[in-house]
Amino acid sequence: MAIYDVHLIRVFEAPIERVWRAWTDPGDLREWWGPTGFSCPVATVDLRVGGHIFATMKAPPEYGGLEQHSTWTFTELERPNVIRYRFEFCDAAGTVISPTEAGIPEGVPALGEHEVLLTDLSDGRTGLEMTERGYTNSEVRDLSAMGLEQCLDKMAALVEV
Repeated sequence: MAIYDVHLIRVFEAPIERVWRAWTDPGDLREWWGPTGFSCPVATVDLRVGGHIFATMKAPPEYGGLEQHSTWTFTELERPNVIRYRFEFCDAAGTVISPTEAGIPEGVPALGEHEVLLTDLSDGRTGLEMTERGYTNSEVRDLSAMGLEQCLDKMAALVEV
């Protein structure tokens, strides 16, 4: 079975500490997590290796208003440059569930290995390189990449002030 990864590169017109905060502050996460039209009514952060983010993404009414919960367990943190985490779907109580139980199409990994690398470009800009590993078909990988691009557009609107 082929494995496909999402790999995105982005430059933010914002200092590295501001971009780091967008990833690690619950208030900031609520502003950008979810593609265009989606909201994030709940985000909590336990910022330590072994700690996690719990995030709820809510679809707009035209998509049924479904709430999807996930947990991101940190495996490596090197402020302000490296965030590595395991992404899993969960229920509202934080209990891990399968992607199918979460209403996610086949091809999305049950345990996604994600990596965020931030680089200080020394001129008030920050480079971001992000990888999500383990998709088993290219169509789902491409949909995920599109959603992630929209999330990063929302992040840019937040940090580039």
